[in-house]
Amino acid sequence: MFDLMDEWGPEKVVTVNHQRSGMRGVLVIDNTSRGPGKGGTRMRPDLTVGEVASLARVMTWKWAAVDLYQGGAKAGIRFDPASPHKEEALRAFARMLSNEVPREYVFGLDMGLNEADAAILCDELGDRGAATGTPAALGGVAYDALGITGHGVAESVDAAMEHCGLDDRRVVVQGFGAVGHATVRRLDELGYRIVAVSTAQGALHAPDGLDVTELLRLRAEHGDALVEHATGTRLPAGAELTLDTGVLVPAAQQGVIDAGVAGQVRARLVVEGANLPTDAAAQQVLAERGVTVVPDFIANAGGIIAAAFGMRDRYSPFGVQTAEIVPTVTERMRTNTLTVLQSAAEHGGTSHEAAGQLARDRVRRAMELRGQRPTPERMAL
Repeated sequence: MFDLMDEWGPEKVVTVNHQRSGMRGVLVIDNTSRGPGKGGTRMRPDLTVGEVASLARVMTWKWAAVDLYQGGAKAGIRFDPASPHKEEALRAFARMLSNEVPREYVFGLDMGLNEADAAILCDELGDRGAATGTPAALGGVAYDALGITGHGVAESVDAAMEHCGLDDRRVVVQGFGAVGHATVRRLDELGYRIVAVSTAQGALHAPDGLDVTELLRLRAEHGDALVEHATGTRLPAGAELTLDTGVLVPAAQQGVIDAGVAGQVRARLVVEGANLPTDAAAQQVLAERGVTVVPDFIANAGGIIAAAFGMRDRYSPFGVQTAEIVPTVTERMRTNTLTVLQSAAEHGGTSHEAAGQLARDRVRRAMELRGQRPTPERMAL
């Protein structure tokens, strides 16, 4: 576990093991120089500590890149979210982290968890502020109804298109879950043509554009199996990544575009809706080929902007004031996208490097002000 540590963090790693349910979990608090730890909580049966630590670091940079005062953190539960014993695992996880939650970390929603799960976490700790993402009926943010992360991804696409002067409004979206479907919905409203989408069960392609209304209806009825019912040409999952298109939005799992796939990408703009969909080698290949990339911790930050409202208002008797969220997400997403792409153009290097430098400068300054970094005199010793 010491191999996870560097000059930025993590500050604390807590692992828990609940023998009765078989639940194993981890909380990684990466860097709190700009505020208390905040990041989503995910559940999946093959989760690893390294995965959660990587995502916690992403949260450190993401909060700093959007210039919001929270620290990077992430929690994970190694358990099957489809298990009938999910609630028992959730309650055990919350109890075993009661020393850290909510003073040092506040639960949030990520893969495998939903609004009802957030309510259970709060109930177990007897603290309304133990989680964000609770149902609107309990004063929380209706993330699913707002589709706020996907909305932000779509706004990032539109801002990047303007920056690059691209006029090819064909879009491929890999993944049609919470982020992907909301991205498609907003891009359709903005006048883009969705030529392919995919789920875990395969991809659909229609060069003249898919029927978005049909896709959204079939998703509600069939989930990932929508690809078996919608109009379009079936392709194996993954084939959509190299289709001829103007824009590619990877909005599913991490690591889907390596250097080999990057060499075959035909989109002129890649906007990372998922966390860590590309690695450093892929980013370099894309940059060398002249493909513009909006990094994940810029493109999918709409969710954390909404989470910031949830953090601010989670104890309010009025609940979260959702009327502010969408306009704020729209404005910040467009501004941050342009800032990063302009910085990359001015200073060279990849957009990930430009975004990372912006975030590191802000975190470094906060650490210096708090006395958390060695002074030049100590570093010289």
